[in-house]
Amino acid sequence: MRSRVILFLVLLLCVASAHADKIRDLAQVAGVRTNQLIGYGLVVGLDGSGDQTTQAPFTTQSLENMLQQFGITVPANVRPQLKNAAAVTVTAQLPPFAKPGQAIDVTVASIGNAKSIRGGELLMTPLRGADGNVYAMAQGSVVVGGISAQGKSGSSVQVNISASGRVPNGATVERSVASSFGQGGDLVLNLNTPDFTTAARVAEAVNRAYGAGTAQAVDGGSVAVRGPADPAQRVSWLGMIQALEVQPGDAPARVVVNSRTGTVVIGSDVKVSAAAVAHGSIQVTISEQPQVSQPAPFSRGGQTVVVPSSSVQVSEDGGHMFKFGPGASLDTIVRAVNQVGASPTDLISILQALKQAGALRAELVVI
Repeated sequence: MRSRVILFLVLLLCVASAHADKIRDLAQVAGVRTNQLIGYGLVVGLDGSGDQTTQAPFTTQSLENMLQQFGITVPANVRPQLKNAAAVTVTAQLPPFAKPGQAIDVTVASIGNAKSIRGGELLMTPLRGADGNVYAMAQGSVVVGGISAQGKSGSSVQVNISASGRVPNGATVERSVASSFGQGGDLVLNLNTPDFTTAARVAEAVNRAYGAGTAQAVDGGSVAVRGPADPAQRVSWLGMIQALEVQPGDAPARVVVNSRTGTVVIGSDVKVSAAAVAHGSIQVTISEQPQVSQPAPFSRGGQTVVVPSSSVQVSEDGGHMFKFGPGASLDTIVRAVNQVGASPTDLISILQALKQAGALRAELVVI
């Protein structure tokens, strides 16, 4: 019974070490991509939280242009003071293979000084691509996740951002983007994370399943796959290829540091050569104790003055020193840093010093 349990554990370890991912999770098909759309529009129906037209005159100008299209002319000497309208930018992501009539989500964001666009209605807005053509039309009620309130005394409260929101299914696709997928020729799979080992294994998996010469690794980030000329066969062919499982190559040894938030992410393959690190904090305390100086009794011309007296003290607390042996792993690094009680900011300084000393065998990325 004991031998069976040991064999079962060994099999579990083998399965965990041979973890494989599907090709659809490792690579994307060249030419199959989303396209960014952008437009300029108006949100109306706000509860007095719109743009101040004296500081955002383009809102009034946009509204006047819209009214002219309906046959309404605003006198030239009249400047409407609007509080229920806001100028906004409308953005959307046009997914691949989107066809006319399909609905997509849009994001609405104020570009003026509107306090909130909650409860507003987005008027018809054309969304254009990078080539200047209109690919979708947006319109609908804006859904805002944030809230803000302000009292007459000046006190205010705000949760999230109320100057931007979304319109679910708020745009209708009017034009499809031409794609080269239906044309003949080889299909190119672009890896999400370029790696020569992963590219070679993807090509090997395709050739093993469908015959030698079917796939060829072009470089560390692309794999060319022979495909049929019939578009229907190309769809089913690519679906079968994406379902194949491949064990990706090992991730590179990398340490990612976010200097703004103090977040540090250390990869599992990060190693540190033999090094000794001394870490401490220096505190400088400056105290001012003014003293009063009085003249001697019965002196002539003497004045009472205040003489400044400064006291400067330098103390070094929390000094620690620890040593890394050759080939120290991630667990050793984290354990040693936790023992000295270093903060994320201190850990960033330690990692940068180790990199400069040549002891950190990993790529240090600061974002």
